[in-house]
Amino acid sequence: MTDSDRQDGATGWAVAPIDPDTADAPWPTIHGMRGRREQITTMMVISLGGVVGAAARYGAGLIWPTPVDHFPWTTFWVNVVGCGLMGFLMVLVTERFSAHPLIRPLLGTGVLGGFTTFSTYIVDTAHLLQPRTAGTALLYLSATLFGALGSVWATATLTRVVTLGPSGGHR
Repeated sequence: MTDSDRQDGATGWAVAPIDPDTADAPWPTIHGMRGRREQITTMMVISLGGVVGAAARYGAGLIWPTPVDHFPWTTFWVNVVGCGLMGFLMVLVTERFSAHPLIRPLLGTGVLGGFTTFSTYIVDTAHLLQPRTAGTALLYLSATLFGALGSVWATATLTRVVTLGPSGGHR
């Protein structure tokens, strides 16, 4: 049984795969089975992309270090910019162009997944949750959440308008 064959018990609707890059098969299948070579290739491109993204994030931290007990601007902007790039990328590869099956795992999961750092976001918040910096922690927590979500929404919307026209390709 594939992800697309399963149904939600409450609604009866088909259950979509969690991540189409790792679900069933982005490549044509032979007898319904995804080849081991394709799985290994996908994992290799995700790993390669993750190295590139993590190195870029590390470089940003070296260029713009955050003093202890201060608002972590570098991590904030890395996450906001990374989410914006994700909105741009996903519109291009899912709505605008027919992309190679490895583009999303390489750029989306790998590069941008390695670049954005929501684990550091939580660690930074935990370090700021001290009596004298609790306000900064709460500001950082909410600003990153709304900044990242707003960034992905804005860039996805703008990319649709620019590449598909004002109606987003709908008539």
